[in-house]
Amino acid sequence: MSRGSGSTSVSTTRPNDLRPDLSPGHFPDPRPFDQQRPIGLVAGAGRFPVAFAEKIRQVGLSVVTAGLCHHASKELVQLSDRFEWVGIAKIGRIIRIFKRHGVREWVMAGKVQKTRFIGTPWRMVRLLPDWRALRMWYRRARDHADDSLLSAVIAEFAVDGLICRSALELCPELLVRSGVLTRRSPTAAEWKDIEFGWALAKEMGRLDVGQCVAVIDRAVLAVEAIEGTDRTIARAGELCPRGGFTAVKVAKPQQDMRFDVPTVGTTTIEEIAKAGGRVLAIEAGRTILLDEAETIALADRRGISIVAR
Repeated sequence: MSRGSGSTSVSTTRPNDLRPDLSPGHFPDPRPFDQQRPIGLVAGAGRFPVAFAEKIRQVGLSVVTAGLCHHASKELVQLSDRFEWVGIAKIGRIIRIFKRHGVREWVMAGKVQKTRFIGTPWRMVRLLPDWRALRMWYRRARDHADDSLLSAVIAEFAVDGLICRSALELCPELLVRSGVLTRRSPTAAEWKDIEFGWALAKEMGRLDVGQCVAVIDRAVLAVEAIEGTDRTIARAGELCPRGGFTAVKVAKPQQDMRFDVPTVGTTTIEEIAKAGGRVLAIEAGRTILLDEAETIALADRRGISIVAR
């Protein structure tokens, strides 16, 4: 199922300045991907699924994509060997698609908007979940926090022998390096806000509430919950019209690198600039930085500091 002739060797060696924590809790499966079978991709919103599919093509492997309706990019249609649109609550259908095309290992990439199915009236009628999704929802998920739901999805796929892997095992270069990435460094006051916000964001992550906080003068402006990072930043701008706040986005202390890895890119920078923010602090080696050159150049033009700790 691989492109081209002969065997393809996929290297996951990283430059020293980009090496993440490779402990079992982060990349739970140390084995290389099976190069004789296609890789399954459950694609949500954003550029991460596109970047992953592009990397798959570069290394000569095949990808079967289940694109979540109202989430996944149409670019994935051309980047995939097989592509099918699926509803967000059609777990059984995704499993059948993967098995039909010989997938054994699969990855999750991209955002899923929980506001589409949490706290909405008649959500089960609107989503029309299949029986596998209903079984997962009522039997496997101990609660409806991100980690619980995604772990339940992984367990449901495993019943059919489908193993979830981290997309970052194939494209670890997307993990951000440490340091001040932009021309402008934070001021002394902004560094204090970074330190203050870092501890808060880590605690919110430990509780599986969210991964981003916005602070100014060591006071909390906004904490991410179900609405996501962009709307958290926008709310911070509304609450601090003079601007100058710091956004801190980190990995959870218990971060499973197979899913929900913090991701930033040009859209994040645009949201911070629009809201009047001045600093974005992220976690080196455990945060995805999409379109790095473009993102840093945009931050420089907007006068925003990006710091990876």
